[in-house]
Amino acid sequence: MDTEFSQKLPALWKKIGSHGVMVLSTCSENRVTSRPVSAVVLNGKFYCQTDENYLKFRQLSENENAALSVKNFSIEGKCRNIGRPAENEFFTKALKKYFLPAYMNYSKLEQERVLEFVPTLIYSWSYELAKPYMEYWDFENLSYRKEYKL
Repeated sequence: MDTEFSQKLPALWKKIGSHGVMVLSTCSENRVTSRPVSAVVLNGKFYCQTDENYLKFRQLSENENAALSVKNFSIEGKCRNIGRPAENEFFTKALKKYFLPAYMNYSKLEQERVLEFVPTLIYSWSYELAKPYMEYWDFENLSYRKEYKL
């Protein structure tokens, strides 16, 4: 593991935060779609819930590659169904805390499923003394890099 990666990781998670409305993008059969989801961040993974009859769920069943966007972060990764909300107490506890109406309205529905999103790459634009740069956290190679832009 790149030492810089492990040193920069806590600040990354702090900037992303513990929860938020994030844009989830999925793709299958040459069709890319995006929609907002109420997501919680736990132990370096992102979680949300959806109805198993929705397009995003069907697309993820065919192609686990997905992306999230929140604040100035672009997040690429793998997303999969991990079961019903009732089977994932760690998720429902966080959802109740941050998105109580979503929990109350949807979590007990029979067709509701929890999606687990594991990041493979996170990158963001930032500025240092008015000079733009990008930061990349590569979770597959456990490496970090910072690139200044012209």
